[in-house]
Amino acid sequence: MAEENGVEPETNATYTARLRQKGQFTIPKEVQRALHVKEGDTIKFNIHDDGVVTMEGFVEIPADQRWFWTPEWQAGEREASAQIAAGGSGKVYYDLDSFFESLDREHPA
Repeated sequence: MAEENGVEPETNATYTARLRQKGQFTIPKEVQRALHVKEGDTIKFNIHDDGVVTMEGFVEIPADQRWFWTPEWQAGEREASAQIAAGGSGKVYYDLDSFFESLDREHPA
């Protein structure tokens, strides 16, 4: 197996699968769990210069949800998580009218 930083990675477990017609095989459940994949997910195969092939779970993000993963949005998510972890409760609105009134006050047109 390929060395990383001059150190041979340790193998925790080994699993096998038999190749069937049309290049199909069943990935053992333990490997699926390690890859964090489920039915319908994509598996990415990486072929390295030394001939070793590695697999990784690959999550495709629908185009209409890409905004959530922008650096700016993720910075806001981290800020909100830090505020919650620090005990911040944020603002609570019991109806839409008071919510929109608050937004209008904070961000006048």
